[in-house]
Amino acid sequence: MVDFLVVGGGVAGLRAAIGLAAAGRVLILTKAEPAESNTGYAQGGIAAAIGDDDSPSLHAQDTIRAGDGLCDDAAVRVLVEEGPRYVRELVEWGARFERDDAGRPALGREAAHTVRRVLHAGDATGREIGRVLWERVRTLASVGTIDHALVTDLIVERGRVAGVTYIDAAGISTEVRATSTLLATGGAGQLFRETTNPVVATGDGIALAYHAGARVADLEFIQFHPTALNVPGAPRFLISEALRGEGARLVNDRGEPFMARYDPQGDLAPRDIVARSIARESERTGGLVSLTLAHLDPEYVVRRFPTIAAMCRQVGLDLARDPIPVGPAAHYIMGGVDTDESGRTSLEGLFAAGEVACTGVHGANRLASNSLLEGLVFGARAAEAMQEPPRAAMLKQDRVGARDVGLAATRPPLGRLAPSPQPLAPAEIRDLMWRRAGLFRDRAGLEEAVAKLEAASAVVQPDTPSGRSHRRLTTVARLIARAALRREESRGGHFRADFPARDDEHWRIHIVDTRGAE
Repeated sequence: MVDFLVVGGGVAGLRAAIGLAAAGRVLILTKAEPAESNTGYAQGGIAAAIGDDDSPSLHAQDTIRAGDGLCDDAAVRVLVEEGPRYVRELVEWGARFERDDAGRPALGREAAHTVRRVLHAGDATGREIGRVLWERVRTLASVGTIDHALVTDLIVERGRVAGVTYIDAAGISTEVRATSTLLATGGAGQLFRETTNPVVATGDGIALAYHAGARVADLEFIQFHPTALNVPGAPRFLISEALRGEGARLVNDRGEPFMARYDPQGDLAPRDIVARSIARESERTGGLVSLTLAHLDPEYVVRRFPTIAAMCRQVGLDLARDPIPVGPAAHYIMGGVDTDESGRTSLEGLFAAGEVACTGVHGANRLASNSLLEGLVFGARAAEAMQEPPRAAMLKQDRVGARDVGLAATRPPLGRLAPSPQPLAPAEIRDLMWRRAGLFRDRAGLEEAVAKLEAASAVVQPDTPSGRSHRRLTTVARLIARAALRREESRGGHFRADFPARDDEHWRIHIVDTRGAE
């Protein structure tokens, strides 16, 4: 028994643990090695309104614009107004952000930001923030950590979450109980064949919360990063948006810049637009799209982006001189476990923060470099709420349940697409999701995905650790595909080729799911 349980070792979980340390015993459970999370893979930086030409209101405007009409204004205000305080806290704790000649943080610019507001530590900002937070956690006597702990279920008693069951590195199933439990498990990029995410990003927290009866929301909104390394046989390594912020250009196979053809903001258009534009340009020309920095100072390029330059060298490319083949890959999920602005979920005793949560702060499309900030701010806020008398969240009323938008009417007719129940291997799920619920979606493809995933869900055997992992993967894939099938418009990271326009009259809503409502 502990006072507070944190599932996940990324920025949100660590910041929450630090905030909880003085109030009782804290236990952090990590799925793999402590540093193996999406936090460590975040290259570009962390956005905060600390520049002389910036303000929280301007940061809010950019966030809301990128969110394509679905941001929750209250959550955005929390993010941008409290963000600078937590970023300065990181600096006080020893975060080694780049400095300008005057000794102030050197601010970069990324897509859809109107000013420079992104602090960075080279091109490994997430790793640096993780280092600082882990070093601080290790000094706290009240905080313990168990690595390689695969959480299999939330313990729910009389409608309240009372802890978790996990399997340790030796394969032993163990219960740990807590007054308050925080899910900070990160994203779900590994549900797609092409992704920038580490292998641990399989949507575990969303599945755990859903199976326990918590509400999930906005799962159709997946951000596909436009520029992942696209070299056969090489990992889909993220090529940070910060390169375009520093002047890198997207070119087609003829060496021609093309983004102005698709959007007036050109190479710095929002991520969803750039990702689809790359796919369309590649289809139009029949060739690869590349990122070029050859017109920039090569010494500056290597100094500014040492991690990316080193990765490119491993596949025989010179970042400063060669065209770098790039293409879209699943990167971030805007939806997740539905929460209020303090991380409370619809289940008493259960909290969520970071990418696994859906506060509404990102709307339909996350603004670049807001994710690390979100983890800091809402991890800290969750820690405060976890010390208060337990209660479920007063969740927002603009959420619309599955039955309210006619899910039954969108299900495929029996006999046409409903296959005989058979399991889908994880690789088959990822391929199906990439082809049918990826960058471009339509009704026929989504109906196929839903039918196959619902059939597979019926025969998954969750009696072993691998079976439970398979169940979680299938569950989250099915929820994403169903949500994408229901939303008959295009908005942010969700693009329906059969409904290509944004439809505020009918679809300026947040679609939610709960297990009991099915």
